[in-house]
Amino acid sequence: MADLSGMRFAETHEWVKKDGDTATVGISEYAQSQLGDVIYLELPAVGQQLDAGARLGVIESVKAASDLYSPVGGEVTEINQELKDHPELVNQDPYGKGWIIKLRAVKDNPKLLDEKAYDALVQGQSH
Repeated sequence: MADLSGMRFAETHEWVKKDGDTATVGISEYAQSQLGDVIYLELPAVGQQLDAGARLGVIESVKAASDLYSPVGGEVTEINQELKDHPELVNQDPYGKGWIIKLRAVKDNPKLLDEKAYDALVQGQSH
């Protein structure tokens, strides 16, 4: 089981983990399970500025295509290049090798949820 301590979650099911002025972003286990097999991701360019809640790309699965949103604001410093050839990493390891982007100079977002609050949100959506 992944260590989710220190992660925060958006109501749109993206997660973020900060390390100093860098933040790593991905989608939650719940989101990837709802999407099904991920087959393609459209990601932002390195250097792009994103505001919290801004659309950062698209994730496409066998079921649907969905927009991805940045849970925090900042400059894109890195995208997960492995996802181009292996988008299934989002399904296999959403909190590890399936990370999506990294941002610098992160602007906090007070609307993000901790693990407990996010679990409650997901439980509410599952019923």
